[in-house]
Amino acid sequence: MRLVIIGAGFAGMYAALSAARLRDIQGVSPEQLEIALVSPEPTLVVRPRLYESKPETLTAPLLGVLKAIDVVYVQGSAETIDTQSRVVGIVAAEGVKKSLSYDRLVVATGSRLARPDIPGLAEHGFSVDQLDDAIALDRHLHGLADRPALNGRDTVVVAGGGFTGIEAATELPTRLRAIFGKGVKPRVIIVDRNSAIAPAMGERPRPVIEDALHKRGVETRLGVGVASLDKSGVTLTSGEHIETETVIWAAGIRAAPLTAQVPAERDNSGRLLVDRDLRVPSVPGVFATGDAARAACDDDGNFALMSCQHATRMGAFAGHNAAAELLGVPTKRYHQEKYVTCLDLGEADAVFTRGWEREVTMVGDTAKKTKQEINTVWIYPPKAERAAALASADPERVGDVSGFF
Repeated sequence: MRLVIIGAGFAGMYAALSAARLRDIQGVSPEQLEIALVSPEPTLVVRPRLYESKPETLTAPLLGVLKAIDVVYVQGSAETIDTQSRVVGIVAAEGVKKSLSYDRLVVATGSRLARPDIPGLAEHGFSVDQLDDAIALDRHLHGLADRPALNGRDTVVVAGGGFTGIEAATELPTRLRAIFGKGVKPRVIIVDRNSAIAPAMGERPRPVIEDALHKRGVETRLGVGVASLDKSGVTLTSGEHIETETVIWAAGIRAAPLTAQVPAERDNSGRLLVDRDLRVPSVPGVFATGDAARAACDDDGNFALMSCQHATRMGAFAGHNAAAELLGVPTKRYHQEKYVTCLDLGEADAVFTRGWEREVTMVGDTAKKTKQEINTVWIYPPKAERAAALASADPERVGDVSGFF
């Protein structure tokens, strides 16, 4: 029997850990149930941190962990999914193609930044979506120091006033001052079509966010969008033209394109609709998790968000349940009733909320220290030691934030 997991992000990593944990509990050997993880590199990209400087350091190796728990690593990019034949087509190094059959499949392919067909965006826009994108932006920012202080060199426009846009924008003044040196005052502007900043977070944390933007000197243009980009800068739908050499696109994400090859119903973000076991109901043998899946996380009408917090726990349930079906043991119903957010607001500032109502419980330095602990400890892989790695993947404990309630 073979369980194949596509993707080595947070959901894919925990799917592998959790499946291996159940296999170990059931006393089944790796020869009896092979667990294979497919990814271009055996590396976890710490995507929630890509708005920070030195993005090339924001990865964590997975090969040691996978070896410790007897998960087979298959290097390559999954290109096709044939759900009738139960085969995944993979493009390996130097374009070599191969196929991998499965008895159960976990689609943990994550998400990608939505890039609309705005004139000039592809040529002149940057992002912090993927590791290569963040590295390209970082190099660009450092290269600005060698250019004349003209034509908006010191101005950065961030398109998108959601979680990623705010974290990038509030981090930029510190990053740019370190690059330009004393005497230069960077200008950072957030542009968003909504009438208020951070629309998805609601009204409760908004005053804290607005105050932080004011303290960081971050301007906003709300109720307008980006109409076009060119070498001179960005033109807004209001007609305003802002001279800048740096536009960062941070407006919306969609499930990775590979999910479209699974013949099943999807939501407006391209996520596969799954049941409470994270199974794709209409496609036998296929589970979806993380940003690839739209899953109910409680009985109150709340659905998992495209976030690291939900992806880790969803991954653990998906891996467990896919292995459980093969081993003939009961599955576990995915649930994640507790929900918190911790939004970085630059320098010694952050805001921590709990519950779907986003009740503010920590701000300032206290919240910042919590954010740093989340970013540098909690979301990293477990140590490459078998017992500890397997113990970390209990679906009922992964992503447990009850300590904040």
